[in-house]
Amino acid sequence: MEPRFLSLADVCEVLQVPMPTVRALVRSGELRAIQIGGKGTWRVERSALESYIEHRYAVEEQRLREGARD
Repeated sequence: MEPRFLSLADVCEVLQVPMPTVRALVRSGELRAIQIGGKGTWRVERSALESYIEHRYAVEEQRLREGARD
């Protein structure tokens, strides 16, 4: 059984991005997370990460439909 919550380090590994990127996503509210216990102990629910990924796919699909270029 996979854990329900992921650490920010786990999220970095899944998304293959650096920690500052994940922290910025959490701070902006783009990636939902909860703080557990002491300062700096954040957890992201696996379903929230999957929702974020699906949202990013939808955003990129829309951008491509509108003719955006890299």
